[in-house]
Amino acid sequence: MEAGSDREGSSAVGYRQGPPWVFRGSALYQLHLVKAATARAFVPKELRLVEAFGYTLGGMFLARYDDSPAGKFDELVVIAGIVWNPPTSCAWAARVLVNSTEACRHGRKEVGLPSHVATFSQTEAAALRNKPLVKSNGFLSMLGMGSTISKQGNDHEIEISETKGSSIRHLCNISVPLTGSHKHKWMGPAIRMSFPSFSGQIDDHPDLLKYSCQVQCRVRPVKPAKIWRPKTAEPQECPDGKIHSKGTDVLVEPDAQIQSVLVLLSKPILALEFNSLQMHVDAPKIVVPHSKKKEVRYSST
Repeated sequence: MEAGSDREGSSAVGYRQGPPWVFRGSALYQLHLVKAATARAFVPKELRLVEAFGYTLGGMFLARYDDSPAGKFDELVVIAGIVWNPPTSCAWAARVLVNSTEACRHGRKEVGLPSHVATFSQTEAAALRNKPLVKSNGFLSMLGMGSTISKQGNDHEIEISETKGSSIRHLCNISVPLTGSHKHKWMGPAIRMSFPSFSGQIDDHPDLLKYSCQVQCRVRPVKPAKIWRPKTAEPQECPDGKIHSKGTDVLVEPDAQIQSVLVLLSKPILALEFNSLQMHVDAPKIVVPHSKKKEVRYSST
């Protein structure tokens, strides 16, 4: 992966062609058990978090797009959990990181996503097994690697950092085993699925939105990727599950970033590798929160 590249390509034309926007590449879709208190920090008060025994279902979607309206770029979607707005439940994104300024702008302005520009730096590291929080996984065809663990014990280490102007803030690291060709690797069955999601209620798009991603791909289960931060940068969770700025109970931007790390560090329960991915993203539609529908009054005349 190239660090910090904008990869604009034909993006100006691509997004102007209108929805559905088509993205092709490969990805890892990983589900986590996320503490409800952690997820609630991102969910609007008008929506109800779907939870059981103090947990909701969140995780991450890590993708490399070889072709899209913004050209080639990488994306990490941090999924806080599942929210309920009758009659449907949808995923809620806590944070979206992309190394394309055009994809970031489109995500915020058109889809109402909490998108941020980031760098995806890839390095090779030997003997990562000495790090207690880093374990090998079955990912990633999107990096040109299969699921066989390298006999030399070398890994690819992906460091993801948010960038704003000249400022760079480290978010997390992901360890990916280095392997040879996956030419004859079993890619899994071809499937079609839909991922409905809520978005919006940010400064760039204050309305509550709903959109859907129609996915065609070959899918197979893999070992979950492991995500970590250096111990010196690990977030500390407050009793209510939130991380606050000193002297306030408002989740401000730096805290929101750290809170999203807690989602990534939560317990993974399932990982799916998407190959030959083709994703159609529909234009979002404005929806009314169920709580506000109850406030509507009808007068008889």
